Amino acid sequence: MDQGCDVGGNGIRIEFVNEKGHKKTATYLPEVATEQGWDRIQTIDSLLRKGGFKGPITPEVRKAIRLTRYRSEKITVSYSDYVAQKTNGHA
Repeated sequence: MDQGCDVGGNGIRIEFVNEKGHKKTATYLPEVATEQGWDRIQTIDSLLRKGGFKGPITPEVRKAIRLTRYRSEKITVSYSDYVAQKTNGHA
């Protein structure tokens, strides 16, 4: 697991192999861990469960994941502005 993971500042996507040997993925947008009050370990463990991992989560399981960080942007727009942009071919 990437110990430089910036919980709350980055979105996080993990890839892992489950207990049956199948490749699985799970992701959280940047705000999820902060809203839940999670630290790095709690975030990774929650992602493993979200991705369908049913076995015991050990340090070895955490070390075996592939973690990708990403940035996203959250924008709010009124419906009327959205319709206006769509009408003008911008949405």
